Amino acid sequence: MTYSTLTDQGRARFERIPTQIYSNSQLASVAVAKEIADLIKTRQQEGRHVVLGLATGSTPIKVYKELIRLHKEEGLSFSNVYSFNLDEYYPMKANSTQSYVHFMKEQLFDHVDIPKENYFIPDGSLKQEDIAEFCKEYDNNIAALGGIDLQLLGIGGNGHIGFNEPGSLQNTKTRLITLDHSTRASAAGDFSGISRVPKKAITMGVSNIMNAHRVILMAWGEGKSRIVREAVEGPISDQVPASYLQQHSNTTFVIDEPCANELTKIKTPWLVDSVIWDKQMIKKAVCHLALTLNKSILKLTNKDYNDNGMSDLLAQYGNGYDINIDVFNQLQHSITGWPGGKPNADDSTRPERAEPAKKRVIIFSPHPDDDIISMGGTFQRLHDQGHDVHVAYQTSGNIAVADDEALRFAEFVVDFNDRFGIEDKAANKIYEDSINFLKDKKGEVDTRELRTIKGLMRKGEAKATCRFVGIPDENAHFLNLPFYETGKVQKNPPTEADIKIVMDLIEEIKPHQIFAAGDLADPHGTHKVCLDVIFEALKRLKHKDYMKDCWLWLYRGAWAEWDIHEIEMAVPMSPEQVLIKRFGIFKHQSQKDGVVFQGSDAREFWQRAEERNRATAELYNHLGLADYAAMEAFVRWHY
Repeated sequence: MTYSTLTDQGRARFERIPTQIYSNSQLASVAVAKEIADLIKTRQQEGRHVVLGLATGSTPIKVYKELIRLHKEEGLSFSNVYSFNLDEYYPMKANSTQSYVHFMKEQLFDHVDIPKENYFIPDGSLKQEDIAEFCKEYDNNIAALGGIDLQLLGIGGNGHIGFNEPGSLQNTKTRLITLDHSTRASAAGDFSGISRVPKKAITMGVSNIMNAHRVILMAWGEGKSRIVREAVEGPISDQVPASYLQQHSNTTFVIDEPCANELTKIKTPWLVDSVIWDKQMIKKAVCHLALTLNKSILKLTNKDYNDNGMSDLLAQYGNGYDINIDVFNQLQHSITGWPGGKPNADDSTRPERAEPAKKRVIIFSPHPDDDIISMGGTFQRLHDQGHDVHVAYQTSGNIAVADDEALRFAEFVVDFNDRFGIEDKAANKIYEDSINFLKDKKGEVDTRELRTIKGLMRKGEAKATCRFVGIPDENAHFLNLPFYETGKVQKNPPTEADIKIVMDLIEEIKPHQIFAAGDLADPHGTHKVCLDVIFEALKRLKHKDYMKDCWLWLYRGAWAEWDIHEIEMAVPMSPEQVLIKRFGIFKHQSQKDGVVFQGSDAREFWQRAEERNRATAELYNHLGLADYAAMEAFVRWHY
């Protein structure tokens, strides 16, 4: 089910492309797959073929899974389907694990009955002088079949559709293009480093997409929220090629709730239509008003409310001053230097309970560094204030170790053993085989042994961080959830085994506090899966007596921060504490200097964390509260 409580007229004031918002990407993908299936079946009944334009990447995977299910369980046939893929890296051999030929066969074609001669994917193995003719023939094949009936799209962080990067003109056809740096950076994880990502690609042009009879663009997660807003609400510009779709007569953006966060109807719904002015909506609106006008909350006037679409709120309260005081107090009460609760203190206006004075705490860290990056200052505070702090590292994080780092580590072990005459033939062979594999690697999935080496590297770094904070060795728990261990960016779905591991730890510790990563902007989805596993574990355990005293706090990761109106606990940090956190992050040496998943943001993780924590503190200060060096922010989740 989509959600929308806004009038068509209200949406039209801002959205130039219709958007359908679903609570999660699974529901959205099922709906998209149903539309595709209905089109296929309608054409079959008419005795006609259907032409699909297909996309690759993580976005359409759940759509393809649902189409496979419909084929296997409900008899959906693809015998009348022709398909044309949007793009392919160049140069790229079809049998490479990074090729889109491999992707499409693995994710769809090998599991349905589409005839092999009916699907077309740009050929990344051509000689460069043959590409122009190939592209012309590709376009002619589409035209000969009557054009694309339904085109699936994702959207790049820079607004590209297909590989039509910023600067692509609306009349472009299938062609060879040079990839934007941000696009290559986003793909670095698939290639074990940006240096291995091809610099060019063959892509359908914007005109191919615009000529499709129906276009569905899908986008998931907070990381795509900004660019989706620009494409839907911003001006048409070659700098955001997806914005061209504003001129298409039959386009829909299908997005999940986190991806919708920046749309006007979600971010500032009172500007679009009438809203229910509950406590949370008031806090959201007042914070936005103050930041927009560059005023502290206590300086907002009745005129400010009337002039900025909030006259109905003012009418409800009668006086802006009363609203100001209420929201100011809410923000003030969220600030605490005692994230585990302050003993022997009045906790009626504090975010955490005073009792028990010494709490058992579990910090769940999806990767072996999220704990220190995202809540390092709070982590240190909890330990220093006497709480029994445990850290649970949910995955090994092995795919985020660059090959050259692993090679250096493996060579060290071999050289060490050789230097001291340590003759463990089995162990030495593992390391020597891993060294040879790394030297000859051409994009293959890492061997199990190499993944183990990379995982041990990250485990050692996490243990070093715990020692730095003061956490005893027995309080560091390495869960190695099975869903993660594929050796690829794409993970397996979580299973009962993953849930049981988390449940067993919670049962063992019986915590009063749990901290978990609520960072849904993580571009590769590991945080989301880890959080879903925790939610399911808590759902199954909530009937236990000890769970009645357990509170769940969510932190954000390296990619985004909570909006200030959402924050329920803000832990301030002094300049000295900021430095201590930085030194803790430095223990993760494999994640410095060109980490595999750096993405399009060139800053190292410690820089991202410091700038985000400083920005949170500045927001509080701009709104009229105390001026701190930095703040870490949390939201309480009621399970």
